[in-house]
Amino acid sequence: MKCTRCKEPAEVKLRAHNSAFCRACFLFFFERRVARAIDHEKMFVRSSRILVAVSGGKDSLALWDVLASEGYQTVGFHLALGIGGYSQRSRERCESFAEKHGLELSVHALADEGLAIPEIVSATRRPACSACGTIKRHYFDAAALELGCDVIATGHNLDDEAARLLGNVLHWQTEYLARQKPVIQPRHEKFVRKVKPLYLTSEFETATYAFMKRIDYVVEECPNAVGASQLDYKAVLDRLENTSPGTKAGFVRDFMVRGSRAFEAPATERADTGGTCAGCGMPAFGTLCSFCSLRAEVDRKLALRTRSVSPAVTE
Repeated sequence: MKCTRCKEPAEVKLRAHNSAFCRACFLFFFERRVARAIDHEKMFVRSSRILVAVSGGKDSLALWDVLASEGYQTVGFHLALGIGGYSQRSRERCESFAEKHGLELSVHALADEGLAIPEIVSATRRPACSACGTIKRHYFDAAALELGCDVIATGHNLDDEAARLLGNVLHWQTEYLARQKPVIQPRHEKFVRKVKPLYLTSEFETATYAFMKRIDYVVEECPNAVGASQLDYKAVLDRLENTSPGTKAGFVRDFMVRGSRAFEAPATERADTGGTCAGCGMPAFGTLCSFCSLRAEVDRKLALRTRSVSPAVTE
């Protein structure tokens, strides 16, 4: 098997692209693909300061590596979720990557505020992924504002986007379908644009890039992801992709080009009209934003639990 580009011996075959590449040509292909997604979707420009949300996994670290290599102004932001050894290893991978490449990294630990994910799930009985999503959105927005960033870049890859799209279509989650885009424009002055430069890059491709660039990342899945419907959707799509290479890319790309417009709200309805959260000062439709509401719920239920187990006071 020879490289499609230079005819040297190939190291990786990409069935979805009907191509094979040697190491040098694959790295060129990967980096050019990310660059084209950025340019085509007008995600950001050279002068932008980019907050890269890094989890310690292959996708976010591969994205950070590409952006830094291309000379973009980046600052990594890692939210330590407090999920035991998994979170500790994730933080270590982010810190090691930043130190090795001389990059700026900001770390925020939820445990320092008594908000570690296991404690939140235990107190509220909410699904871990739901609570985690609320918390990540809040801290990403707050970090971008605090660190003076113009855009938030996440490592969501093609497999993530295809699985999410399938789930939203199966359940006709029209509100989520309206916002499933590679670029989400801010709807408040305290928010910044959110982008997904890897939205057409497969998980296999990011794993190959990380391997070839010797990026040390956390291999294991988050323990809370076990049993998540997202994994079932990925398995279904993997079977379709195996039978018909290119299915995932076609599904996502065609939705972006043809389907997403059907779910867009009229221009007059797009701007947020909410006020300011009394708890954190970030935008909110009610007195409290969703994050502060979650935090208040945790505090309230932990207080009730403590009160119920405290020994009775006798004179």
